Amino acid sequence: MERRSGGPRWVDRLVVETVQFDLVREHGGMPGVRDEHALEAALARPRQRRAYRADADPAELAAAYGHGLATGHPFHDGNKRIAFVTMTVFLELNEAQLEADEPEVVTVVLALAASEMTEEELASWVRARIPVTGQASG
Repeated sequence: MERRSGGPRWVDRLVVETVQFDLVREHGGMPGVRDEHALEAALARPRQRRAYRADADPAELAAAYGHGLATGHPFHDGNKRIAFVTMTVFLELNEAQLEADEPEVVTVVLALAASEMTEEELASWVRARIPVTGQASG
């Protein structure tokens, strides 16, 4: 997990490929990369977003991963699953946690893959499901 001082921790390609292999082994499908360029583009998407928008929050960067992987179809199988898992891994690496029920996640990821949800809408959905920490309770 690469991290530059003060910046986010990124999800390494090796992690994404390993998780994809494990997911298709568990749920069925063909492991491996279908489109090398699509995978590289999907993994570069959040870094590019950060380069051009230094104020991009973790939800926006996670959505960039999710959108790139779900719509770019870089793997033979499991693109929707790896899109969601990569978003959650990125958030956890950056001290955030996504809290959503499985049926809601399925609905959102299917909509994203079908181009019925934009990257910005995904970012808003993610942002609304990251609990705010450090608030005094009362």
